[in-house]
Amino acid sequence: MTPHDAEPVDPARRREIVSAVLTLAAAVGLVGLVFGVGCVAAGASVTQTCVMSLLVFTGASQFSLVSEVASGSTGAAALGGAVLLSARNTVYGLAMSRVVTGSLGIRLLAAQLTIDESTAVAAAQPDPASRRLAFWLTGGSIYVFWNIATLVGALIGSGVDIQTWGLDVAFPAAFVAMLAPHLRTRRGLVAGLLGAVICLSLIPLTPAGVPVLCAAAAILIGLEHPGAAR
Repeated sequence: MTPHDAEPVDPARRREIVSAVLTLAAAVGLVGLVFGVGCVAAGASVTQTCVMSLLVFTGASQFSLVSEVASGSTGAAALGGAVLLSARNTVYGLAMSRVVTGSLGIRLLAAQLTIDESTAVAAAQPDPASRRLAFWLTGGSIYVFWNIATLVGALIGSGVDIQTWGLDVAFPAAFVAMLAPHLRTRRGLVAGLLGAVICLSLIPLTPAGVPVLCAAAAILIGLEHPGAAR
């Protein structure tokens, strides 16, 4: 244990982190509710829906996989798109490896909790102790909220007529909500437009799912390179 590991987190900062984490976890939980409803509407059982959230635990990839399967994509195309979306977590893991230390078991648990939110909240903290606290609180809270919300959504989806209540639009609406913030940046907008062009061009020529998978090549626009304009 290093001296930094023993440093306590300032009480005021701890309260600030807890408040931010709970607000964020509740918001993510609403998306988890939509996922639960949509996944059951796409043909999955309540058990399958919940197991996916417990094991995969990365919202964008889960939405992508279920949407592709529901649209008739091949398993390989659906899985490929989900894997591409989750590849960013590898970069997050490299960044958080300097924050989370400990045994192999602790690191494996941390790997499961390494997502956009836990990485962002941890990286925003000014000192190592606060970063570790923010990482574990954010990852753990969102994991709990996401999975509870998934279960509730799946139960709702299995107990009502999806189309009667208009819940069949929940999936695409959630996708739009997740996409919108990225379109506010120049790179995000260019990547989105390029992906749309690739996808639309390939729809008449390739099997279902392949256009979306190929459109993922547009993420190359977002890669940093020397001298790139931000």
